[in-house]
Amino acid sequence: MNGNRGKVFRVGNFNLCNLALPNEVFYRREFYSKADYARKIAWSAQQLDRMRADIVGFQEVFHPAALQDVLDHSEYCRDFHLMAVPPLDDTPTVALASRFPVLAHEFITDFPAAARLDVRGATMPLSHFSRPVLKVRLQLSQSVECVVYVVHLKSKRGIIPQYVDKYDPVEIAKGQARSLMLRAAEAIALRVLMLELLEDRDYPVMLLGDLNDGNPAVTSRIISGEPPHRRLEHDFKREIWDVLLYHAKDIQARQSYDDYIYTHLHNGHYECLDHIMVSQEFVSQNPERIGNVIYVSVFNDHLLDETLSDEHMPKWQSDHGQLVAAIELERDERPRRVLTVKRSTEVTKTQDAQGKVTQHSKESILRVERIED
Repeated sequence: MNGNRGKVFRVGNFNLCNLALPNEVFYRREFYSKADYARKIAWSAQQLDRMRADIVGFQEVFHPAALQDVLDHSEYCRDFHLMAVPPLDDTPTVALASRFPVLAHEFITDFPAAARLDVRGATMPLSHFSRPVLKVRLQLSQSVECVVYVVHLKSKRGIIPQYVDKYDPVEIAKGQARSLMLRAAEAIALRVLMLELLEDRDYPVMLLGDLNDGNPAVTSRIISGEPPHRRLEHDFKREIWDVLLYHAKDIQARQSYDDYIYTHLHNGHYECLDHIMVSQEFVSQNPERIGNVIYVSVFNDHLLDETLSDEHMPKWQSDHGQLVAAIELERDERPRRVLTVKRSTEVTKTQDAQGKVTQHSKESILRVERIED
């Protein structure tokens, strides 16, 4: 560790690609032989040892016991705390492993009421996540807590009814649209959930997950929020910054000459579907930060572009690269500032010479900050 730095820890995301126990059928007919299972456990544990992350979010876990097997075979993660969403029939779930103590956790299946979406007056019948969200509260240090969300949004694979021709181009387009609508609805629900922690509070939040979309995608931007326009007044900017999430890879990209990070290859498309997002408490430009992202790594040397190569990836490897962000907790861990924003609206009416009445509204904002011990 650099002597000029504070405490540095690493967070990572790892889509395990269908981690299941041997001879247990998943997706109706898939399974691992004992030999393939042993290879998958060994390979996954090796990747964890390369990542050396102190907090890891996982996706595509069919059996938590298999993930515990991976941790047991890892030198670095052997003694980690494991929290996993219980198995859901034939649907893989998410999990988190942490070197830090776990203070609380919960599994979130239903959308919050505020996330319900309507289009042109018609309410969309989407009310729950395709895979439950894992929310974990961790003790990073004696005075710093952090909430970590682990997520896996709906894939880009189309939702196509069994009674239609799955090769019909119109039905393919409809299927992709259905998947996008569900992924967008999940993104809105996540945004609402995280705003409960972000808004008017200096509380550290992270999101680890496979969002099945890249950074510029609308669904990713729904989750992170939109940065303020540069011409806005500073107080309004502060309100927006307070509720934003920042992509760790973007934080690094601003400090580097190029950005070549990708975690997934499909049909010749190189994409970063795996994400690490942090709240402003881990952004160096924030004067009241408690830490900052200092480096981002990606472990993707096992991925193959099968449009160019005759090789095929073994079924026991993951089809995703692993993303890791190193974060420095500063030595002078600042007391938490709690911000309260009170809005009031003053309504006045004016009447012109013709008797026409016009109503005017003026919003006032009162910001109150206090130090929380």
